[in-house]
Amino acid sequence: MSEVLIKTDNLRKTYKSFGDEVEALRGVSLEIYKGESVAVMGQSGSGKSTLLSIIGGLNPPSTGKIEIDGIDLYALSQEKRADFRREYLGFVFQQFQLIPYLTAMENVMLPLTTTSHSGRQKREMAEHVLARVGLAGKMNRLPNQMSGGEQERVAIARAIVNEPPLVLADEPTGSLDTRTGEEIMALFHELNSEGLTILMVTHNPENTTSMGRTIIMKDGQLCTDKAEILQLATRKAR
Repeated sequence: MSEVLIKTDNLRKTYKSFGDEVEALRGVSLEIYKGESVAVMGQSGSGKSTLLSIIGGLNPPSTGKIEIDGIDLYALSQEKRADFRREYLGFVFQQFQLIPYLTAMENVMLPLTTTSHSGRQKREMAEHVLARVGLAGKMNRLPNQMSGGEQERVAIARAIVNEPPLVLADEPTGSLDTRTGEEIMALFHELNSEGLTILMVTHNPENTTSMGRTIIMKDGQLCTDKAEILQLATRKAR
C-alpha cells in the first residue's frame, strides 16, 4: 500500500465576518497517498480553497492537525514552514500569478532564488521544465506575449522546477477556454503518471475525469451524501 503523504485530522477554520463567526471548515479529516491525483470539488463557499490554503501552509487552522510526509506543518516556526513549502510544495494558481516584467525563464527560476544551485544550474533546470511543458521555443517571452494556456504552462513549470513531491492547484483551468483547459488537464495527468502527487481544487466536473480520486465538499465538510456523489459520477460519465 502507498505511503500517506497528506493527513488531516479534524481541521476546523473559523473566520470573523461583520462580528459573526463563519465556519469555513467543520472537522475535515482525510488522507492522500503518495503518487495520487486528487480533485477536491465543491461549489463556491464549500471550503475547498480554505482547505487547500491550510494544506499549503499558508493559512493555519483554528483547530486540528495537518501532517505532510509525517511533518506537523503548523508545529513549525514561520521560517521553517516557509522553507518546508519551498522544498515540498509547488503551487499553481487560477490567475497564473506571473511577474509581468519577467520572461517565462525568469518566472520559472524564481523558486530557485534561495537555493544553492549555481546560476547556470538554475537556468538549466528552468529550461528543462519549460521544455517539459511544451514551451521550449518561448522561454524568453514575457507573459503578455503568451496565450492564457501558455501562461498556465509557465505557472506549472514554476511549480515543478524544484521537483517537489506535491503540487497544489487552485482552479488551474478557471481562466481558460474548454480546449485549452483539457490540454492543461492532460499535462497534469502526464506529470502524475511520472510520480508527482497532485491535489487540485475545482468546481468543474470535467476536470475530475483525469484525476484518480474525487473528494466532494459541502458547507465546510467532506460530503457523504450518496445522491450528490452519484450525481457527480453521472456527470463524469457523460
